Amino acid sequence: MTKAWQDPKTIDRFLDDTKTWAIVGLSNDTGRTAYPIAQLLQAKGKRVVPIHPGVAAEGGEVLGEKAYATLTEAAAEVGTIDVVDVFRRSEAAGAFADQAVAIGAGSVWFPLGVVDEEAFRRTTDAGLPMVMDVCPAIEWGKRDA
Repeated sequence: MTKAWQDPKTIDRFLDDTKTWAIVGLSNDTGRTAYPIAQLLQAKGKRVVPIHPGVAAEGGEVLGEKAYATLTEAAAEVGTIDVVDVFRRSEAAGAFADQAVAIGAGSVWFPLGVVDEEAFRRTTDAGLPMVMDVCPAIEWGKRDA
């Protein structure tokens, strides 16, 4: 049985109908999972917006995109953020889901292994669709199989 936060229709909507993905935790460390996922998103035509205080403090970029210290800063400059993808541990990820709601993001995505049922409840109660414990690379791979 599919969990509420792994709804295939919601996942498909995220993959098909979104353009701008803010990726919390995205740095230039190619060994971190966020980096190849961001590369894949770009290859699929998505704009990635790195959210990483350390990279932003240096005025840096990741994959050719300016890094921001916070979601609030990114939203103020970039405009609409369709998906906030949170590469943080489960115990820290919920705060970013709350920030996504606060900035008016379109939705929230937690990658494989990241689950916070209370954050899911708060986010969906606020009207934002959310997926958790799902990998976009795996989901696109299912389509290509």
